Amino acid sequence: MTRPRSRDLIQDWTPSRRRLLGLSALGAATVPFGIGAGPAGAVEPLRFGVIADCQYADVDTAGTRHYRESVHKLREAVAAFNDADLDFALHLGDFVDRFAESFADVVPTFEKLRMSKFHVLGNHDFQMPLGELLETLRMPAPYHHFRRNGWRFVVVDTNDISLYANPKGSEKYELARAMLDRLTAEGAVNAQTWNGAVGEEQLAWLRRVLDGARSRGERVVLNSHHPIYPKNVHNTWNDDELVDLVTSYDNVVAWFNGHNHHGNYGFAGGKHFVTFHGMVELDTNAYATVRVLEDRFEIDGYGREPDRIVPFGRPATELAATAG
Repeated sequence: MTRPRSRDLIQDWTPSRRRLLGLSALGAATVPFGIGAGPAGAVEPLRFGVIADCQYADVDTAGTRHYRESVHKLREAVAAFNDADLDFALHLGDFVDRFAESFADVVPTFEKLRMSKFHVLGNHDFQMPLGELLETLRMPAPYHHFRRNGWRFVVVDTNDISLYANPKGSEKYELARAMLDRLTAEGAVNAQTWNGAVGEEQLAWLRRVLDGARSRGERVVLNSHHPIYPKNVHNTWNDDELVDLVTSYDNVVAWFNGHNHHGNYGFAGGKHFVTFHGMVELDTNAYATVRVLEDRFEIDGYGREPDRIVPFGRPATELAATAG
């Protein structure tokens, strides 16, 4: 089938009145960048939820992956996000592990979120043709972007050039085969069949989006399934190219991703690269909420996901993981 192209989806949002949750003295003192005021003038920070690698399947546990338990972990995260009255929630790919029917067990739970919700495509999600997958996850396109409170959130498709997301013999499949062969010959650690790359058409689109955000004075968070930094076996195939691109924009703040279930963090070119822990791992949960303040993110981790203070332009401080 023909692979759908991305639409330049932009969703503008006017903040509704939300209850104030744990505002710091700094946040309460001023109206910071990325924060709106409610009808009575109260300061309301932008807050959103992040889940990575739910990776559900109705199969027995294998090694450290508790596939069947992910549906219960997802239910817990959804309840926590709803209680927190967040602005939106984001799943960073690999919503299921295998079988097209697996989506029927987790999509209804995710749809119970009482907020805007977004998916990023992961390698395990390709259990059906792309068009059906986008419809199942209610995604407008494999890559798109949306706005909240002066921030631009960009959904990047790192499966664009890959062996699993494109029909055999297609142009993108052959390009993926050639790219993987080259990386394998070079001994690259990320020369893995379950990784992919961002293609030239999407790269051109991404530059336009980042240029547009910069011209509007918007700060940017990019979101993908595969990491790009630091070097890791899980990284997208053209990770160096992507790092060079995002670090060349002064309005880019962070790149969020999943795929590496053990989590990771890097800081380069003044940008944060945060890999969130995979929900499917072990018998403990992993998800997070992110609060956007004038000069930092505050990541509140649940279960195996650590808390982080993420100051803009300086390395993050990781705190101990908590039970939430």
